[in-house]
Amino acid sequence: MTGKVATALDLPYPSPGGSVELFLDLYAGTQPLIPADAFMLDSTGHRPRTPPGLKLLPVTGKCLEGPALRRYIARLRKALAIAIESAQIGVLHLHHLAFGATPALIQALPTPPRIALVHGTDLLFAETHRDQLAILQQSARESDAIVVPTGAMADRLLQLAPQTNPRKIEKIPWGIPDHLLTSPPPQAGHRHTSRLRLLYAGRLTAEKGVDVLLRAIPLTQAVELSIAAPPAQFQALAPLLRRLGVRAQYLGWLRRPQLWKTFVDHDVLVMPSTTLEAMGLIALEAQACGLPVLYQPVPGLNESLAATGLATDFTNPAALTRDLDRLRTTPGLLPALREAGRANAAQYPLSATATALTDLGKQLS
Repeated sequence: MTGKVATALDLPYPSPGGSVELFLDLYAGTQPLIPADAFMLDSTGHRPRTPPGLKLLPVTGKCLEGPALRRYIARLRKALAIAIESAQIGVLHLHHLAFGATPALIQALPTPPRIALVHGTDLLFAETHRDQLAILQQSARESDAIVVPTGAMADRLLQLAPQTNPRKIEKIPWGIPDHLLTSPPPQAGHRHTSRLRLLYAGRLTAEKGVDVLLRAIPLTQAVELSIAAPPAQFQALAPLLRRLGVRAQYLGWLRRPQLWKTFVDHDVLVMPSTTLEAMGLIALEAQACGLPVLYQPVPGLNESLAATGLATDFTNPAALTRDLDRLRTTPGLLPALREAGRANAAQYPLSATATALTDLGKQLS
């Protein structure tokens, strides 16, 4: 492959979520793993300080359906065409098969080969919005290769876009920063206590299943729950916390180095996702830091974690209570999960993801 990658994520910078972190890990920084013209949207109000290598597009009006969506894609296409020197681009990395950035990039740069990278939100929104499904199906047809991090993502994609050529699908697992694997935060020492320190970290959107977790927590007395999430989303959760009588310590929306240090102050990361996860990078980062993971075995997570975490049924309060009690009282269980988790996380260095994507681009050139 000659030339740089062109890629865009039509989310405001900064936005929470694993897709954004992966995007920045791959393309931003003074020495990016993949040299690229990388773009996100300019947020309204105070302009944030961006990492090196990331450019912001002054495009507003993102929406999901109807004529306004077509107008938004047209504005995005125009902004990308102005911002990118097309002669320098060797391949497109199309993050998200749905939403606006993928069709806008294809229209702005119709010549370079196209690698689509599927994320969980693509599939979830395509299931519930007709126009998003149409974009996903068209993007799948027009891509030269489609990268999925887990087999579950390929299965769901083929259900939504059955005309997709399966031979175009490549499985390349997402990765976590290599330095987190080689130099994780120092362990704080696991204090002996009768209470299990649970941590939820991430967005509080419906598919993350936090309400299911909170409804089961009151039946489990010997736990302490901490939540690291975007402030507005936690404020929206506050009425449910009060109604259920759940006391949770709010940690704020932590930058990743802060979050990694927070991992070592807890006993278990909880992941009650209700539908699917592309891969569950937050779980792998927790495992790299020695934090065991208790998770709902939805597609994606059951592949990336398997037996290295403890699967439970968050929708069944009795089952959750039983498994939390097991973690709290079974000698050797938490240390065994810590060891298995570290070994699992070590299989997913981000450098391997970048190398595989780069090699794929060379094959398409």
